[in-house]
Amino acid sequence: MNRIALVEDHTRLAELIRQATVAAGIGVDVFHGIEPAWYAVNAVNYSALVIDRGLPDGDGLELVKRVRAAGKAVPCLLLTARDALHDRIHGLDSGADDYLTKPFPMEELIARVRALLRRQTALQALNPVFGDIHLLVQEGRMSCGAESVTLAPAEMQIMLSLVRQAGATVRRAALEAAAWGLTDAVTPNALDVALHRLRRKLMALESGLEIVNIRTHGYALRQDAVAP
Repeated sequence: MNRIALVEDHTRLAELIRQATVAAGIGVDVFHGIEPAWYAVNAVNYSALVIDRGLPDGDGLELVKRVRAAGKAVPCLLLTARDALHDRIHGLDSGADDYLTKPFPMEELIARVRALLRRQTALQALNPVFGDIHLLVQEGRMSCGAESVTLAPAEMQIMLSLVRQAGATVRRAALEAAAWGLTDAVTPNALDVALHRLRRKLMALESGLEIVNIRTHGYALRQDAVAP
């Protein structure tokens, strides 16, 4: 189930939004300020953030800026009583994905959240995420937090195969086919060299993921893994 973070200090409004969101089948955690929300965003992989701009400890837009500066692609919807065009433009230019002016019908808020979740699902299908790793396919890069490294085409195809299997074992032949195709001549150690480079890049990113050799079976991407 999708889960969002709601950052809203108005207790009654926060409860109404929480009830509507849960009724729509979306999980929600409620926070009343930037700091507790920022702590949670770094601990939980939320599907979206709904953030009020007028918070007790600052402008909610600052939370959006922190999220983007940390390299997090989670969609952000801003709530605000400010209806001036320049305020909306500033919010969108600062990293928000959508902007909703108070007061608003609860149905519209839920519709906008659902639209963000659909968009995020489509992006993750193209640029998958596993653990703390995000593959930026079109850019040829792999990111972890605010850091990223370049992947060669064969390395990207290997990582895509491992990530899309969600920690399961992928056979050696399947990784070779993904990286170089079925007809290309591949030297016997080409996969080993590519895996060695990928392991070094995961270490450079300080990722918690490891590429593990599952003896006689293949390879898997595991969190803090220990090879059998």
